[in-house]
Amino acid sequence: MAEQQRVAIVTGAARGIGAATALRLAADGFAVAVLDLAEADAKGTADAIVAAGGRALAVGADVADAAQVTAAVDRVAAELGPPLALVNNAGVIRDNLLFKMTEADWDTVLGVHLRGAFLMTRAVQAHMTAAKWGRIVNLSSTSALGNRGQVNYAAAKAGMQGFTKTLALELGPFGVTANAVAPGFIVTDMTAATAARVKVPFDVYQEKAAEQIPVRRVGRPEDVAHTISFLVSDGAGFVSGQVVYVAGGPRD
Repeated sequence: MAEQQRVAIVTGAARGIGAATALRLAADGFAVAVLDLAEADAKGTADAIVAAGGRALAVGADVADAAQVTAAVDRVAAELGPPLALVNNAGVIRDNLLFKMTEADWDTVLGVHLRGAFLMTRAVQAHMTAAKWGRIVNLSSTSALGNRGQVNYAAAKAGMQGFTKTLALELGPFGVTANAVAPGFIVTDMTAATAARVKVPFDVYQEKAAEQIPVRRVGRPEDVAHTISFLVSDGAGFVSGQVVYVAGGPRD
């Protein structure tokens, strides 16, 4: 009997880092649940996986809504199989200086990043512990070290690191690893939005960023996807509770 294909869920996978990760994990042999706020948005990534010969399912869910998360994970388990890899990538920004930041800006960012990662992980961990194998990768950011105008996002991404390290301690005895990836400057819609906020043309914004990066280039979503690919592999079974900076140079 052939070994059952492992299933991965990638949140926020309609575009950017999430889409690149979903495509990479499909190429690695996973069946991939492409989760985003609207199923229609996730369909493009899922269709690209299927066109390349893989298995994928587009799923719409608000990761900050417990009932929607439960329904989404149950659907993935029923239609693709028990999810044994989870990439908590879903994220939003509501940038502003502290004195201008609203409570809604704070709650939205903390809700999607931290509450979303908590709800998704709580929902999938039963499948992983039952299988005695699991891989969780949480998206942090260099902003976790502090970034002007992002007190909400920085707090969420720093929180993601503590969340990750605790998951590693709790779930390690069940064959489940948990790691965080902290990207630096990656060319995505989100960084384009930041450039627009500070009123700098995106190409100029990228050039200025590259000057500050030791490898002298900005990152691409695929750079992050390659790292996640390793962390969810069998070969990474002795790597857990780590924060890997994918930033073109060392970070604290």
